Amino acid sequence: MGIFELILISLSLSMDAFAVSVTLGLSVKNPKTSEVFIPAIYFGFFQALMTSIGYFAGSLFAVRIQNLDHWIVFILLSLIGGKMIWESFSKDEQKLEGNPFQFIKMLILAIATSIDALAVGLTLPFFNINILYAALLIGFITFFVSILGVKIGKIFGIRFKSKAEFVGGLILVALGIKILIEHLFLI
Repeated sequence: MGIFELILISLSLSMDAFAVSVTLGLSVKNPKTSEVFIPAIYFGFFQALMTSIGYFAGSLFAVRIQNLDHWIVFILLSLIGGKMIWESFSKDEQKLEGNPFQFIKMLILAIATSIDALAVGLTLPFFNINILYAALLIGFITFFVSILGVKIGKIFGIRFKSKAEFVGGLILVALGIKILIEHLFLI
């Protein structure tokens, strides 16, 4: 897996954080600087952390299931991407009651938006990737995408939320298919 694929995965994983950040941007009239950076810090950190946890858990099993790794990657990325595509058609709008930037609310949102990163992290040992590099890239991209989400939420509203989730889901499914095809037909 090259840098291009890793950037695509990072962008795809950041779409849940982007969608929640848009919602957070909608929840305040004029977000203060801290209200722009708080979600970015939480979401970026937890994306990197969960990717790392997934990587180390996947490393325990990588040697045992090496002959099936391409199928596992394909299935996991397709399931995660399919879930994101499905959720993009949901009519549910998240309303955040009270101060959405409170510690416990941000912690819950950060964990919830980074579950996909845990699952993707499980697949990374199959690609001999430097996990520090991958986790930092995923964390930084999520950080900046979250800042953008809060600002877009303030300016444009909710209309980009479902489109972002849909595109992120499509990218993950396409990467899963690409990896499967490469392994089955080109190796």
